[in-house]
Order: sequence, then C-alpha cells, then structure tokens
Amino acid sequence: MEKKDFEAWLDNISITFLSLTDLQKNETLDHLISLSGAVQLRHLSNNLEILLKRDFLKLLPLELSFYLLKWLDPQTLLTCCLVSKQWNKVISACTEVWQTACKNLGWEIDDSVQDPLHWKKVYLKAILRMKQLKDHEAFETSSLIGHSARVYALYYKDGLLCTGSDDLSAKLWDVSTVACWEWSSGAKTQHFRGHTGAVFSVDYNDELDILVSGSADFTVKVWALSTGMCLNTLTGHTEWVTKVVLQKCKVKSLMHSPGDYILLSADKYEIKIWPIGREINCKCLKTLSVSEDRSISLQPRLHFDGKYIVCSSALGLYQWDFASYDILRVIKPPDFSNVSLLGFGEIFALLFDNRYLYIMDLRTEKLISRWPLPEYRKSKRGSSFLAGEMSWLNGLNGQNDMGLVFATSMPDHSIHLVLWKEHG
Repeated sequence: MEKKDFEAWLDNISITFLSLTDLQKNETLDHLISLSGAVQLRHLSNNLEILLKRDFLKLLPLELSFYLLKWLDPQTLLTCCLVSKQWNKVISACTEVWQTACKNLGWEIDDSVQDPLHWKKVYLKAILRMKQLKDHEAFETSSLIGHSARVYALYYKDGLLCTGSDDLSAKLWDVSTVACWEWSSGAKTQHFRGHTGAVFSVDYNDELDILVSGSADFTVKVWALSTGMCLNTLTGHTEWVTKVVLQKCKVKSLMHSPGDYILLSADKYEIKIWPIGREINCKCLKTLSVSEDRSISLQPRLHFDGKYIVCSSALGLYQWDFASYDILRVIKPPDFSNVSLLGFGEIFALLFDNRYLYIMDLRTEKLISRWPLPEYRKSKRGSSFLAGEMSWLNGLNGQNDMGLVFATSMPDHSIHLVLWKEHG
C-alpha cells in the first residue's frame, strides 16, 4: 500500500476506533494482537512500558515530589534511590525527609546544616549505630591496671578519669590512651576540713568560687573554693548525704528564676533543694520524696539539668518538673527493683544493674540495648561507678558517640571501662 493510501486508511480506521465502546476497543486490540508476529509484539511491549510506567518524579515539580516522598519510610526511600540516577538525586536532596528520619532514630539535628546530601549520609551512619545498639554490638571493654588496693572513688571529666584508692594514691587516666599520672606525691592545692563523717559527693563552680560536699554526718557544707573556708553548713538530712549537684536553673517559678544557682542534695529518702548564690545563708526551698512514710528508698544517683530532676528508686525512675516540683512521670521498666540510674537526657537514659548496662529510649520508655558487665563492687553510696560522656543522651549526632560510657572499680583493684566502639 502506498504511503498516501495507508495514511488515509489509518485515519479512517482511527475515526472508527474512537467511536467504539471500551469493550469493542478491547476486542479489536485482542484481534490485532492475535494477528501480530514477533516484531509487532516486541514493538508493542517496548511502547507500553513507556506509556504505563511514567517517571512521575521526573515529571512532577520538585516541591510536589518532596511532599510525596515524605510519606515513605526511610528504608523504602533507600530502595527507591536504586531505581535511577534521577531518583537518587531527587530523594537525596529532600533534606526534610532525612532530617525527620534521623530525629525518629533519636539523632540530634543541627537545622543550620542545609546541605542536601549531608542528611542522607547522617541517616546511613545513624541506622548503622542504632543497629549496633539493637544487636548489642555498639560497645567494647577495656581495663585500667595500676592500683594495689581497692578503688573507692571515681570522677570523670573531658576524657580524663580520676581514681582514688586504699593504696593512698589518686591516679589520673586518659581513657583514650590509657596514660596514667600518679598524684600521691602531688602538692596540695586546697584542703576542706570540717565534716565529721565520710564525704560521699562533691561539686563545685568556679564562677561562684564555691565547692559543696555531702557527708555521712547528715550535712551539706558550702566551702570557699579559693580559700578552703567553710561558709555554711546545711542541715536537715536524717541520713547519709550521698549526692550533691550544683547547677544553674533554666526555668522560672515563684522560688527561683532562670540563671539562679541551685544546689540539690540527696539522701536515702529525700532530695532537698537549696538556693545557692553569693548570698550563702540559704534555707531549703523544697524537700522531695517518693513516699511520705519512707517505705521507698532512693538510689544514690541524681540527675538535674536545670529543668528536670530525675532519681531512681525501687519502683522506677521519678522525674520532677523543676518549675512546679510536680512529678511528671514514673518510668517502670521490667524488673526495675535492682536497676540504678547513671544518666538521663532528652532522648535516652543510661541504666545498669548487677549484670547489664542498659539504654532506654525515653520516648517509648523501652530498653533498646544492653551490654554485659562483669561482677563488680556496687557501692551503696554510688561512688565506685560512674557514667562517662553523656551529651549523647540528648540525641546522637555521629560525633558524640565516642569515648567512655561507663566505669566501675573491680575486686582485683582494676577499673573496668565500657567504651563506644568506633563506627564501622
């Protein structure tokens, strides 16, 4: 058939085809397909794929593509990145999607970073770290050996661990290099003498030139940091004062304002709140407890960040709002009676018992990871174990999951360390 005649025939057929019902159109196509050979069927297959499988991400405006992508879970998005280079480019550039995915994993987000590719890479790092936590593979252990008698006290700050022992020495360790400095012959910089019982906890503030100490004599003493002079003795406790915390207030109430320095002191049953500033003569603002009849005791650990007070007991973790002193919630994981608090943040809490170190997701109040601990000496006053770096409790960010997690003294006079494992 000549081209001109063919085009005329095709026009007539097309007009007739368009006038048919859908059922008649389908029957016509079925008949034509039955008459087609391999060349025609291959041609039909290639063209149908183009018509039916349109690349909507390529056709849609970028803003609309981003809106649709927000409804997909991150694992599906990663699979979609494999469809084509164009899909990978569009999906990787959706900053909000990857930021949300990181937040849902408990990752800390810096909104000032707007590099599209950055947040997809952060998510991939985050999913790896969270998988390690779930599989109990995020940590590693080490030991510090150097003391010849029982280690009674540990203190950690900025990568350095200080240990005090019955061998009459104090040692300073770099936990990353295991380097050690002996302090047994060091010069005395200041001496704070006045308690009539053992001192279980101290804290200090350079700006206020104040050091505070809690003791087995049931008192809290306030000292001049520079001179060692006792400025005040705070009374009211009827048990050993096992923890003192000096912190700036971050909320406003009838009793304090943001920026005020607050002292918390805790014994076996009560937490007392004191205003501490340049006016040293202060009275107790409030006493907190979990049972009026003292039937429930508190663990010798205390968290205070200026907004919330958290302490563990035999019944669970108690969290108070510092502005109102109301109990916000009581977190009760399974078999909590022997679990102690190590650290508390906005996203995670670090807990432990005689067998394991635990990480809890505070958004769900579920334990998401654990790490086995050797048999160690769990001091009743809580001075023979401590948490290391704790900024990650407010959210991991790929930079703060390194260094010391937990340290405790051992029966063989060594110090057992739990450290973050480097990213794979």
